[in-house]
Amino acid sequence: MKLATIVGARPQFIKAAPVCNAMVNNGVNEFLIDTGQHYDDEMAGSFFRELNLPNPKYSLNIGSGTHASMTGKMLQGIEGVLMKELPDMVLVYGDTNTTLAGSLAAAKLHIPVAHIEAGLRSFRSTMPEEINRKLTDHCSSILFCPTRQAIKQLKNEGLADNNVNEEIITLSDSFQAKQRNKPLALNVGDVMVDALFNMQERFKKKTPEIKLPDSDYVLFTLH
Repeated sequence: MKLATIVGARPQFIKAAPVCNAMVNNGVNEFLIDTGQHYDDEMAGSFFRELNLPNPKYSLNIGSGTHASMTGKMLQGIEGVLMKELPDMVLVYGDTNTTLAGSLAAAKLHIPVAHIEAGLRSFRSTMPEEINRKLTDHCSSILFCPTRQAIKQLKNEGLADNNVNEEIITLSDSFQAKQRNKPLALNVGDVMVDALFNMQERFKKKTPEIKLPDSDYVLFTLH
């Protein structure tokens, strides 16, 4: 199988790292397309180095712009690559303009799309991410979901059969499932947790840059 993985933003680099490593370990012929949605070294290049991601075979260098401008340029660039490479499947992550452009370009070329983090919803239609993730799910042939709730949401939208198992299943089990008229929806767990597990040993070996006194702490993050 020849697989095109499309990334372009910092969260996608993190999510792609454990999946790319699994591809290498299982002999999958994968190549990366980087749209350049995030292009600063601290938002892009440093993540490729620290996460041991393979270098992109294609870097589109799209950069910043309006949603329409970015998505349009990405569509054009990705389409050209896909027409040249003719992969068997396209893999996209999350909910960015890169995600939407990759799924649309592949779907219009009749290349199956697999969406990691499918089924997630904020129920806020004004968010560009909500638009991107919903349209991507509707373009996809395989929906890799991180939670039971994501599976339930796909059922509510008519994108998954009602008899789809909401429990986490392994990929070896999943592809033995019978063919469905609707996209194949699978609860495979959260790839961000896989990324964390993969980095734990490195965290333990690295000397902290900040010395803190012994005490109880609460970690608070704000996106």
